[in-house]
Amino acid sequence: MSERIEKIATDPDWYAPYRISQAIKANGVLYVSGQAGIDEQGKTVPGGFLEQGRQAFENLRKVLAAAGADLTDVVRVGIFVRDMAAHLDELIKLREEFLSEPYPADTLVEVSSLAQPDWLIEVEVTALAR
Repeated sequence: MSERIEKIATDPDWYAPYRISQAIKANGVLYVSGQAGIDEQGKTVPGGFLEQGRQAFENLRKVLAAAGADLTDVVRVGIFVRDMAAHLDELIKLREEFLSEPYPADTLVEVSSLAQPDWLIEVEVTALAR
């Protein structure tokens, strides 16, 4: 692996079995893989969309911390949801709860499915490395 490219992972690394890096640090930028509403054992958290969204953002926070960064370093967000119309207000609430001014650039996408059938949301970010 190049010295300019570094794998970032938490312990435990809940994505290792899937051969996915939780994040890659390259040339001063962090590229964080999509994080879902799963716990450290890879189990989907109960409770529905908002709970899964909060867990996804907490997982992002953990991965960013492993790289020495935090959510204030995020410059771009990609959010993938199974039902945009049903959850747009909750998406806005999640952004307000976890992100701050200046809010990162964002792409919201409705998808027909995610990696696991019970996942309702997945969030990826690009952040500046410290």
